[in-house]
Amino acid sequence: MNPNSPSGFFPYGPAGVFNGAAMVYFSYIGYDAVSTMAEEVRYPIKDIPIGVTGSVVIVTILYCLMAASMSMLLPYDMIDVDEPFAAAFSGKWEWVSKVIGVGASFGILTSLLVAMLGQARYMCVIGRSSVVPTWFARVHSKTSTPLNASAFLGIFTAAIALFTDLNILLNLISIGTLFVYYMVANAVIYRRYVVIGTTKPWPILSFLCLLTLSSLLFTLSWHFAPSGSPKSFLLGLCIGLATAITLIFRHTVPQVRKPEFWGVPFMPWLPSISIFMNIFLLGSLDGPSYVRFGFFSGLAVLVYVFYSVHASFDAEAEGFLGVKNGEMIRESTESEEDPNHKV
Repeated sequence: MNPNSPSGFFPYGPAGVFNGAAMVYFSYIGYDAVSTMAEEVRYPIKDIPIGVTGSVVIVTILYCLMAASMSMLLPYDMIDVDEPFAAAFSGKWEWVSKVIGVGASFGILTSLLVAMLGQARYMCVIGRSSVVPTWFARVHSKTSTPLNASAFLGIFTAAIALFTDLNILLNLISIGTLFVYYMVANAVIYRRYVVIGTTKPWPILSFLCLLTLSSLLFTLSWHFAPSGSPKSFLLGLCIGLATAITLIFRHTVPQVRKPEFWGVPFMPWLPSISIFMNIFLLGSLDGPSYVRFGFFSGLAVLVYVFYSVHASFDAEAEGFLGVKNGEMIRESTESEEDPNHKV
């Protein structure tokens, strides 16, 4: 790990590995999109967890093998940034380079379609509750797929890709993904340990705040503490603090929910590690990414406060149950007279 002559698998040490991991975190976008297709799966409670877990494990192994093979094939400073594998085989193995290029092209197309697949269904669902205009909830009459949402996202995504620098997009996607995964990990713990009206939420909220604080201290120490024994002491102290907090929480706060078929195992350790790692990776991104993320997050909050809240409450007050083919469905009066009547 000599900075003057970097070499090997870790030319810039652990810091380089984590900085790179934060940059390419967008590679794991798409697996969560499977959950948005629960309405189209025959046995979602069984098939979705198996599909998500299995695909993540397989792809992670393949990613690691590809990275290791590239590190062994060429020195890091000779790897082509734009097309690493295709360029590595160019020359003597030209046909291999062409095959890799074709495969990469199909991979980009597949990733785009998967991203649109989940996002379109998400917009369709929130359109039914009027959080966004109900126009997005319209589905195709034959295929029952979200037609308007898919068309809008296709045009919108193409426009962003055409006019925005790739590095800006990658950083913005990475910070958004890390933040969402951080929130999901918090939500998993909260839902498993809190039942509204039965348990008090403050022990769980206190644990989540303390865990987040210890993770943040670790991240700040990693980036700003001077090298040497003081830095190692601070890092070890933060890890020990996070471990102690989680251990105390596990033995003092009982779980009140247990999934019937499948749920996150090793509670609360696994989501706690996720919280810790997501905060750490968030600290590896640059400042402008946070500015852009804050701007778009603030814009989304404004839309939600000034439009979505009022539209959804108005729809509920007027007795609308949802949207079918883009048209609002009003609650049937027959259902009030006959409790067995299904709308």
